[in-house]
Amino acid sequence: MSFQIKSDKKETENKTIRFPLKLISKIEKAIVSKNVSFSGFVIQACEYALANMENNKNTSKNPKI
Repeated sequence: MSFQIKSDKKETENKTIRFPLKLISKIEKAIVSKNVSFSGFVIQACEYALANMENNKNTSKNPKI
């Protein structure tokens, strides 16, 4: 399953997080003309990472946790 950027609005809570400047620049370039905010992209990327971590955990014979 590949990561795809989608426009989505949900109930939220504010959190403060620091990003390396180079990562901010890469994210901003990736979302140009995608109708998604910086926060929306980060949320989708985190959801994707979590889903894939769960998939890998379920298929691994020797879990690290």
